[in-house]
Amino acid sequence: MLNNKLLFLLTSALLFGCGGGSDNKPVNQPDSSENLIWVSGTFEAASKFKDYCESPRLGNFPDRSGTSMHEKMWLRSWANDSYLWYEEVDDIDPTPFNVSDYFAQLRTTEKDEFTGKDKDNFHFTRDTEEYRKQTQAGVSLSYGMSLKIISKSPPRKVVVSYVEPNSIAEANGVIRGDEVIQINDVDVINSSDVDIINAGLFPSNASQEYRFKFEHVFSGVIKTVSMRPSELERSPVLNVKTIQRDDDNIGYFQFNTHNSPSEKALRDTIAQLSASNIDDLIIDLRYNGGGLLAVSSQLAYMVAGSSSNNKTFELLQFNDKYPNTNPVTGERIDPIPFFNQTLGLSDGLTSGLPLPTLNLNRVYVLTTDNTCSASEALMNGLRGIDVEVIQIGGKTCGKPYGFYPVDNCGITYFNVQFQGVNHKGFGSYASGFEPKQASPITGFQIPGCLAVDDFNHQLGDESETMLSSALHYRSTGSCPIIAASSVSKVQNNEQGSSDSRFEISDPAELTDQVMNNKIY
Repeated sequence: MLNNKLLFLLTSALLFGCGGGSDNKPVNQPDSSENLIWVSGTFEAASKFKDYCESPRLGNFPDRSGTSMHEKMWLRSWANDSYLWYEEVDDIDPTPFNVSDYFAQLRTTEKDEFTGKDKDNFHFTRDTEEYRKQTQAGVSLSYGMSLKIISKSPPRKVVVSYVEPNSIAEANGVIRGDEVIQINDVDVINSSDVDIINAGLFPSNASQEYRFKFEHVFSGVIKTVSMRPSELERSPVLNVKTIQRDDDNIGYFQFNTHNSPSEKALRDTIAQLSASNIDDLIIDLRYNGGGLLAVSSQLAYMVAGSSSNNKTFELLQFNDKYPNTNPVTGERIDPIPFFNQTLGLSDGLTSGLPLPTLNLNRVYVLTTDNTCSASEALMNGLRGIDVEVIQIGGKTCGKPYGFYPVDNCGITYFNVQFQGVNHKGFGSYASGFEPKQASPITGFQIPGCLAVDDFNHQLGDESETMLSSALHYRSTGSCPIIAASSVSKVQNNEQGSSDSRFEISDPAELTDQVMNNKIY
């Protein structure tokens, strides 16, 4: 069942042409006039309106001539059919809205009972062609610097979290911990000229050069560089290494995104660590916003090995209209296993090849509130088969939900359609996973320590606070003093900004947090 294998959790999908139910082909012709009538509480099949566009694309697309009302009526019927919380959506007349604003209405306004925040923070759109590039090939227009936006409004704080190898940013000496303080002489921290700031941080034109002024957050070193973005293939895995401690070998790697190219990168990484006979593993997920659920399942298998045999990695639960059938694929809802073979997601990697395994019963994960969706599913899936997951860092973003993104008229829509549960039937972590050291309790607690995202050290440096805290916990079974003394800082800088709008990255890092990736 290939469609189930290619599920994306909250960020990405390969099912670009799929919609809810039987949207693939129209069952009958829609009203071709401008006067499509909205009748409250009456919903026609979404397939009646699918691919009828106000501005049809030219080329090999399914688009047909239609109106904006066709697009809105499709969104309305599609959401009513497959949205997880469809009963909590008010059926309002779409006529006065443009397509984008109407889609924004098609979500629950209920609040999470534990956090008081919006239950659905994961409702957004992407340009389809841009989205395909980023998810299928890992390519996007970028300088090669991933950004952590700690504060979006004045006084703003935008810090480089890491730099891609062989990128324009690396060539210009940009490093982790550099804070963006000016773009084209505009003050990033306090200026009201947000158009220049956003254009520079999130480039859309490869011919436009921007002048950046950086100040390192710890050393105070200032540098000014001019950079022009280019198409960049993002590295899903970086900093693979083996650390020796007390005659043991500890594997470490930075895992950035569950996209298609990551299948091969992870297979190569685990094979390398397996050859090093590692005794423990630390996976750095601090900036991994999610992606393909299938890749998450593969990585979980490569960690756990034979203990995952015949076990459920994740079971998808849709709305009450579909207790037994997947509304997108039309197939019976079967558990997603721990995939022990390649699925042919990466270019040049055929399906059916055996995956290497580490056969571990414990794994350490480094997390922030940028750790989302498929990354959380990795943690939850392993916990479901009693692999001990030890969490070092800050609370994760809390996204046990997922969807099949759907393309209509050149826009890809992301509408929550399911919740995932592990082998034990657990999936209630909408408030995020957090280390047991956290107090007060605001998430679902698991063993581990609070630790700050340390911009004074490069990722993979054994002195970096999160990594050193994991090593300390492994040796002593307790949290280091440095982690304990940083509790308030973690809660202020990480948990206090857990609204996903405050934690976004360069568009090269495709996460569900791109729904609102602008400075204001």
